[in-house]
Amino acid sequence: MSFDPQSLRYNEDGLIPAIAQDRASGEVLMMAWMNAESVARSLETGRVTYWSRSRQAFWVKGESSGHSQILVDFRYDCDRDCVLVVVDQTGPACHTNRRSCFYTAVRAGEVVELMAPEQS
Repeated sequence: MSFDPQSLRYNEDGLIPAIAQDRASGEVLMMAWMNAESVARSLETGRVTYWSRSRQAFWVKGESSGHSQILVDFRYDCDRDCVLVVVDQTGPACHTNRRSCFYTAVRAGEVVELMAPEQS
């Protein structure tokens, strides 16, 4: 059975949340948005492509920063309204130059920074 990106359930803006997970470590790297075309482009090219809401344009991860995501596996959840892209990540995934966007935690009521930015 072939996959149709239109079979996913997009929100009223035509977007679906996409969670990027590192293949080697299993670490959750980031969350961004995709539309049906960015899903199709990611599957066709093997380079993860998101939809930038602020720029209203496609965004190939790493195109300008060099911190690319190569698609290893594309999965979607039981409701078809969220996707998981398992990737080989080159460099930091976060625009703050951290490995993961999820670098802040709340522990015992206090905000804790879990990782510092990587040095360039």
